[in-house]
Amino acid sequence: MIDLRFSEEELELQREHITDFIRDSVDAAGADGAVLGLSGGIDSTLTAYLTVEALGSESLHGLVLPATVSSDENMSDAERVARDLEIGYDVVEVEPIVDSLLSAYPEAEGDHEAVGNARARVRGVVNYLVANHENRLVVGTGNRSEAAVGYFTKYGDGAVDCHPIGNLYKQQVRQLARYVGVPNDLVEKTPTAELWADQTDEDELGIDYDTLDSILVAHVDGPLSVAATARLLEIEEKTVEKVRGLYERSEHKRLVPPAPEPLE
Repeated sequence: MIDLRFSEEELELQREHITDFIRDSVDAAGADGAVLGLSGGIDSTLTAYLTVEALGSESLHGLVLPATVSSDENMSDAERVARDLEIGYDVVEVEPIVDSLLSAYPEAEGDHEAVGNARARVRGVVNYLVANHENRLVVGTGNRSEAAVGYFTKYGDGAVDCHPIGNLYKQQVRQLARYVGVPNDLVEKTPTAELWADQTDEDELGIDYDTLDSILVAHVDGPLSVAATARLLEIEEKTVEKVRGLYERSEHKRLVPPAPEPLE
């Protein structure tokens, strides 16, 4: 696999660049701080650490948003991050809101993908309810790897005001997290969006993050062909083609919703 790790100097530059970005985003909007959904995973944890560094603990409002499929461990980790960083936080159960949606449209019950995405969108609504009430920005937690293959919910976890770690591949997220002092057990824990029971990111994607990052760098973001990428990484061409397909099919998620060209 391709080693994407930063040098020590690059890590510090990334840290400064991202914290400046957060501070500038909040200032430009005339906001009083930020709101961040805390999942207990590495992406939201790193984003929380960097946001506190940029704005101060008093300017970040954390939200822990459990559903029935959320593990006790992840919710405990989310609250632990808030306590470690000394930020104010609230716990808001999203399942009653999801149940209301299913009561209005019971045909979707049992469709784990539709219901899972509804959970993500409910979390987004709660984030913005708090952010609007407190004149804050919603800070996103998406990384470059997941954005490239569309591994996020449109108008769910993708509905944010800014993505501070949006230019970092997953390998780099872990490395920067260690650098800024995130506990190692959180850095190494298995990533999951917890949209349905027993879901993990890598199982759903069908590929591990190190391989995904390498394919993105070499082929999707880089110059190598499918065949050359497969040879370089010593993997099957169909794996590279799968990632390419995910990238192409998810383009709509990364763009502003389109409108037809204006008539002349």
